[in-house]
Amino acid sequence: MSHRMLRDARTYGVLLRIDEEFAAATRAAGCPCGGHLHSARYPRKPRGGPADLPAESPKRLSFCCEREGCRRRATPPSVRFLGRRVYFGLVVVLICALTQGATSKRVARLRQLAGDVSARTVERWRGWWREVFPATPLFRELRGRLQPPVAIEDLPQSLLDRVNAAEPCDRVVGALRLVSPITTSSASLAAQPS
Repeated sequence: MSHRMLRDARTYGVLLRIDEEFAAATRAAGCPCGGHLHSARYPRKPRGGPADLPAESPKRLSFCCEREGCRRRATPPSVRFLGRRVYFGLVVVLICALTQGATSKRVARLRQLAGDVSARTVERWRGWWREVFPATPLFRELRGRLQPPVAIEDLPQSLLDRVNAAEPCDRVVGALRLVSPITTSSASLAAQPS
């Protein structure tokens, strides 16, 4: 795994394209009431990404039903945003994975690369990976599908290790794809990271 991904705008571009694919599938499925879905993107103010991101990067892709009386929102899964976290999902996954077993000097450097994320925030993220995420139905499903089973105490690194990809960037993208269902409203609020 490389910390360079934290500052590489191309990686964030790849994640945006994946989110656009998820959004196209959600829009094509339409609303359960039969209505068409219209774009209802909303701005986010994610932290941790490079300064040269495209204007679309901080927008959460979402839709709203056209039918009066329904107006139901349909928000597809995302590989860019990990629930309601303020930081990009890539930052959360990489910082937590790269700080496992790292020296305090390396941890400080990683936190600086992600926009001076606080030590408390990193610990909160690591706690979410160790305590909250393993209690979700998504994790139980993943743990049953991935071999050898994902080790809770080594999350998210153990999840990254299960993604079959040669390039580190592809491994991170694969892991973000695996956890993307937790980013939708269908996931329980308890499972959403803070």
